Order: sequence, then structure tokens, then C-alpha cells
Amino acid sequence: MSERRARGAAKPGLSFVRRAFLPRAIGLGVGSFAVAGVLLGQAQPLWLWLLLALYCYAWPFVAYRLAFAARQPYVAEQRHVLFDSLLGGFWIACIGYNVLPTVMFLSMLAMNNTAAGGARFVVRGFLLQLLGMAVAALLLGWRFAPETTPQQVYASIPMLVVHPMTIGLVLYQLAIQLGKHKKALREVSRTDSLTRLFNRGYWKECLQLEFEQCRYLQQTASLALIDVDHFKATNDRHGHIAGDSVLFTVGEQIRACLRSEDLAGRYGGDEFCICLPNTSPDLARDILERLRDQVAALRFKQAPELRVSLSIGIAGYSAQLADATAWLQEADRALYEAKHQGRNRIILAHSLAYAAPA
Repeated sequence: MSERRARGAAKPGLSFVRRAFLPRAIGLGVGSFAVAGVLLGQAQPLWLWLLLALYCYAWPFVAYRLAFAARQPYVAEQRHVLFDSLLGGFWIACIGYNVLPTVMFLSMLAMNNTAAGGARFVVRGFLLQLLGMAVAALLLGWRFAPETTPQQVYASIPMLVVHPMTIGLVLYQLAIQLGKHKKALREVSRTDSLTRLFNRGYWKECLQLEFEQCRYLQQTASLALIDVDHFKATNDRHGHIAGDSVLFTVGEQIRACLRSEDLAGRYGGDEFCICLPNTSPDLARDILERLRDQVAALRFKQAPELRVSLSIGIAGYSAQLADATAWLQEADRALYEAKHQGRNRIILAHSLAYAAPA
């Protein structure tokens, strides 16, 4: 049973089926009062009342189960919407085109058809409504009684009030769902899938904004480039799975060491980048020294003998910098010096004097 449910949940279009159920069930339920309010004053056959009860109270559940079990739930639900148009036309003719219920039904059907397939679907639905009217005329005879009595107005009130509220609720839930999907897509578009840090493109946008803020507000900030030492050798010796584990774990350590306002990203390959707002190079060095120590203490199940170290270059913001690219080049120059001096150390761009012991 659980496997069957899992296969069903994977079929596209089920969300559309679920969204359609509530408006159909409530709409037909309250719509039955409007139809019954007109038919009560007429001598109608018993089968017509049975058909009304089955259609309004059983059909929503049958339609849901049929669409849920179908290979293409979305297509099946579209067929059900067209079937609703056919029956809608049938009931409009049965009530003699009574103005108030007829206008309500036409509006509801047009709205459902638009939601199911757009303008072309509305045309198809209208043609099926005409067919339903013709079927009713053949079975019950032609009748035209557009006048609406006070009793029939009262019978239509539930549909006038409840159905729009139901549609509003469905639209609200859909807006919430779309908002969540939009947020998830935004996160995917700006996040590196392996390390869960910002990707290079989004991080560089953040760096540009930080540079402009530092320039206009005369704030301090530091920029760090981090390189995982001998990463290619790690891949060659221990395999790419171990290499991915190293990058993922370093990303975790970066997130753990930084503050909420710090901006960390994966610059590419085995390089990481961090922008630390309102932070002097010396304070940035202290923060990243803790990161370097924690990474050095890491142990990996895939390769217990593997040890990881970091080379880090730090450049503080300066008013003499022409742009964010120049700032990045300063940090890259410090990183190059850290690797040149033997790796596993931190170098500040403005002094090139600090070197932690290897």
C-alpha cells in the first residue's frame, strides 16, 4: 500500500486534483440548494432528484478517486471539469434558465474552465453546456421561466456566499505554496549544491554591494580567500567521494565559525570566499585562525589518515581600491603569498607579514 501511495505521489498533476476537490465539493453542495429551490415548485420525476443528489454529493468524491488513480491525473481532472460543464448546462435547462441560479452556474463554470485550461477550455466548456441543455430539453421538454422568486433567491444565498470564500481560500493556499516554491528556487539559484554556501555568482553580487556600502558609509570590512591545501592530491589519493566530503565539511566549519552577517561562498573548485562586514583584517585573522585550527582537527571516515589544512589570504577594505575586483585581487595576492610561504597559514594583504606556524 505504501509503495502504491509513493507511486501515486510521484505522478504530476495530483496537486491540481487536490486543489479542485474542495471547490467542486462545496460548490456542488451549495449549488444543489439553488437547483432544488427552483425544482421544488415543479412536478419533476424521481430520477431527476436522484441524479441531483448523486451529482452534487457523490460525484466530487468519485471524480477525485478517478483522477487520483489515473495515469495522467491532470488530464483526467480536465475531463471532469468538462463533464461539470455538460451537467451544468443540463441543470440550467432543468430550472428553466432561472436568472439568478443560471448566472451563478455560468460564472462558476467559466471560472473552473479558465483555471483548468484557459480561454480555449472556456469555449469547449460552453459548447458542452449547450449540449447539456439540449439533452435536458430532449428528456424533460423545453422550458423557459427566467423569473426568480424570493424563495429561490434565499436558496441561492449559500452559493453566493460560500463558494467565493472557498475559491478565495484555495487561491490563498496556492499563493502560499507558490511563495514557498519561489523561495526554494531563489535559494537553489544562489547556493552551491555541495557546500550549501553561496555560489560564486551570487557571492560576487554580495561583494559588490558590500564594497559600495563601505565606500559610501566609510565602513571597514575584510575579504578572505581560502584554499584547501593539496586538494588535487587528496582527490588523486583518496578519490572524489573523499574530496567532496572534505569540501562539504569545510563548508560546514565555515558556517559554524562565522557570524550571521558574514557572507561565505564557494569561489570555485577548492577555493572559498568570505566577506566580513565591519571587521578589521586583524579581527578577521583571529576569526579565520579558529577556522583553520578546527579544519586541521577534522577526521574523515572515508580516509582516517587524511589531514586537511587551509591557506588564507585577507584584504581589508581601503578607500584607495578602485572597485570590488581590485579588492578581490588584493585578497588573491595574499592567498598566493600564503601558498608561496608553505601553505597552512594566513597572510594579510596590507603587511604580508603574519604567518601562522605550519
